[in-house]
Amino acid sequence: MQHRTREPSRWRDVRNDLKSKTSTKRRSRAIEVEDGTLTDRAYRELEEMIVTLQLSPGTVLSEQALAVRLKIGRTPIREALQRLARDGLVVIMPRRGIMVSEINLRLQLRLLEVRRELERLMASLAAERATPEERREFAEVAEAMLAAAAKADDIAFMRLDQRFNILIATAARNEFARRSMGLMNALSRRFWYQHYQQVADLPLAAKLHAAVAEAVAQKKVKAAATASDRLIDYIEDFARKTLDT
Repeated sequence: MQHRTREPSRWRDVRNDLKSKTSTKRRSRAIEVEDGTLTDRAYRELEEMIVTLQLSPGTVLSEQALAVRLKIGRTPIREALQRLARDGLVVIMPRRGIMVSEINLRLQLRLLEVRRELERLMASLAAERATPEERREFAEVAEAMLAAAAKADDIAFMRLDQRFNILIATAARNEFARRSMGLMNALSRRFWYQHYQQVADLPLAAKLHAAVAEAVAQKKVKAAATASDRLIDYIEDFARKTLDT
């Protein structure tokens, strides 16, 4: 009969300690994934609330109040607000709080100088590099934008515009261009939303966006660049018209 040698207690302790640490690491990774998901959700919801002026310029924000409103913990809210600060949508004031940034026309015009060159580049790259699946999604976005404009559904159009921006940035496959555009998209969308009822033409805006999306979907590089320039022409004209309102 064989007798099993008893494992020394110190080795049992080491093994149990390793198991405990592994379990803790797994739980920590799970929490990090959950927090990341909640941060993304908080960012999307807060970004839309700011862009669509549900949180108007100059509003002082409370992490606690936002956590209650969105039913999300304060840590994801805080991380989302830090991302929004990088986007220029909120201003973090030490010892004073967080405020939704003001809308500045001159800043918008300077931003458009950069957008023209960058969007032309990204539209061209997307037309050249998009996958078949992405091209189908561009075609879907173009159709949905025209439908939203026909129904005068501004919120649906704004969400499609965000989807369009993300899709262009992904399909262009240039991380430097993507990061640069990320700093401008939300500010541009908020500016448009603030003034579009007075000076904008929603069907025309949808048609110009759709033209870019359709050119990318059809792999027409030059047409995508031209359509992008026409879209920026419209946006610049729109921005200058706000001076008269």
